[in-house]
Amino acid sequence: MEPDRWLGVELRHLAALEAVATEGTFGRAAERLGYTQSAVSQQIATLERIVGEPLFERPGGPRPVSLTEAGRVLLRHAESIVARLQAAQADLAALSSGEAGSLHVGTFQSVGVKILPEVIRRFRAAWPHVRIELWESHLDSELSDGVERGELDLAFIQLPVENQSLETLELLRDDYVLVTSPDSPLAAGKRPTLREIAAEPLIGYRSCRTTEIVADQLRTTGIEPHFVFRSNENGVVQALAGTGVGVALVPRLAVDENDESVRIVELGPRIAPRIVGIVRHRDRYHSAAARAFVATALDVGRETADALAA
Repeated sequence: MEPDRWLGVELRHLAALEAVATEGTFGRAAERLGYTQSAVSQQIATLERIVGEPLFERPGGPRPVSLTEAGRVLLRHAESIVARLQAAQADLAALSSGEAGSLHVGTFQSVGVKILPEVIRRFRAAWPHVRIELWESHLDSELSDGVERGELDLAFIQLPVENQSLETLELLRDDYVLVTSPDSPLAAGKRPTLREIAAEPLIGYRSCRTTEIVADQLRTTGIEPHFVFRSNENGVVQALAGTGVGVALVPRLAVDENDESVRIVELGPRIAPRIVGIVRHRDRYHSAAARAFVATALDVGRETADALAA
């Protein structure tokens, strides 16, 4: 294939490829993009001529189309290119808005309760005209993808992340604690071992990476962890542990330490701490407001870590 043929590839071709792959039909892809169906078909046909390979299997009738192997390979690159275009659009919007624009911040539950309020209080005192828009998710992957696509300027996240396009900054190390009912044998006497914890019925998170990391560490005891309840809400996990139906291994930030219906058992170094950090795009423009927000978050993170260690 002559390499200069690829110079004919346009962003609208790649956007059409992504839309058809996601929607499964040319008609729904056209609705999503605001084109006619014939225009989308022409864009895909042009792209197939340029790359010299069919990109979709077309079974005909009402059945959805599916990507060929060549289509799957090209889609991976198309998604990255379209994401970078969206990030560029976000950069220019941030540049033009100056000190009175929006800052899009991704966060998750425990940071939203224990750290974010103080960060926002301090930030708004210094940057009163910047509007902060929050995007909450239990999934690190959703938060990091949002930063990569330019939908988020930055996000609080559990480290490490594998995406090399993201810059990471450590906020604090969050030790795990055991939450039990007041009359649990594990709440009395010496610190329980991982094997003793692994043998208990467990309460964990439904979709948070924290639970899987904990489960992997418990498996080192030779016992397969048994979760009797799962919830994505910190309050639900803690309340269930307080009833005695199971015990919960959770990061300290996720715990309401004023709840008298539970016991919080220190574990020391038995389980490696959760690393809470901030991610932002390595190659994007970061406005002065975004840089100030990160600096404020790092200050609050250090203070929070000192308070937890005291």
